[in-house]
Amino acid sequence: MPTELPLLDTFGRVHNNLRISVTDRCNIRCFYCMPADNVQFMPRKDLLNFEEIARFVEIVAPMGVNKLRLTGGEPLVRQDLSCLVEMLARVPGIEDIGLTTNGILLAEQAADLYRAGLRRLNVSLDALSPKKFREVTRRDGYERVLEGIEEAKRVGFNPVKINAVSIRGITEDEIVPFGHFARTTGCEVRFIEYMPLDADNAWERDKVLFASEILEILSREVAPLTPLGTQPPHAPATDYEFADGVGRIGFIPSVSQPFCSQCNRFRLTADGKLRNCLFSLEETDVRDLLRNSEDNAEVRNAVRESIARKWAGHQINSADFVQPDRPMHSIGG
Repeated sequence: MPTELPLLDTFGRVHNNLRISVTDRCNIRCFYCMPADNVQFMPRKDLLNFEEIARFVEIVAPMGVNKLRLTGGEPLVRQDLSCLVEMLARVPGIEDIGLTTNGILLAEQAADLYRAGLRRLNVSLDALSPKKFREVTRRDGYERVLEGIEEAKRVGFNPVKINAVSIRGITEDEIVPFGHFARTTGCEVRFIEYMPLDADNAWERDKVLFASEILEILSREVAPLTPLGTQPPHAPATDYEFADGVGRIGFIPSVSQPFCSQCNRFRLTADGKLRNCLFSLEETDVRDLLRNSEDNAEVRNAVRESIARKWAGHQINSADFVQPDRPMHSIGG
């Protein structure tokens, strides 16, 4: 139970959901996230260690933070990640720990992660065609991702959610296969609209494949979809079920229908910077506070001040939109 005042911004949004990036490194190179080659990664000494991450969570949990998600880069390239999960699962007040991974290393680590206390798992997979997978990721590994999904299901993750970024001119042909995949595997497929967070600044609104279009294609070519009756108020996804009850699909319409007004998230980057929005243009350094001060009140104040400065929304649909300097792999998904 929270023992301090909640993390409230000036728009009345309460923040209980913290996304923690554990690394900016990745073993694939998705074009919408990072450059193909010559990526300049953060020096390892700049990354928060597990004890510093756990201390930060211990500080914010009494303020009502009860949901965590570990991200990257690719979080599974961080050595001994299950040890961090175990540390976080012991923090009083933490009720839910999730992980977003590309799945390349999942088969080897799924059992240890589950034993450590991880219960929610999202696998980023934008294509079910090996050729299209390589076009998007610019690396091999498709079969390893499928093996990771199967192993995650075997050790007890249920459901395994699949995150598929939808890009016009590239992934239209993947929509129907993913619909059938949801119906035959028990995985929940979530389509995410393409957002301007790429390292090459090549995003164009015309490349966004809208959730409404995907819904219409699936309903027409796979089976009718009906919205689930109750939707969590802060969930970014709108969930649907095929009318016959077999298979679930989610939509995250970040561009066409932003969920900013209900946002309850903030982010801690791998190098210890606090971001109150995925598209923030400013950051708050808490790494130096964690390393140079034993006064938790300083960290608490920094968090409250960051949340208080949160803006109303990301402005993607506005002429005033400015893309963050950090690409997605450096921010944390």
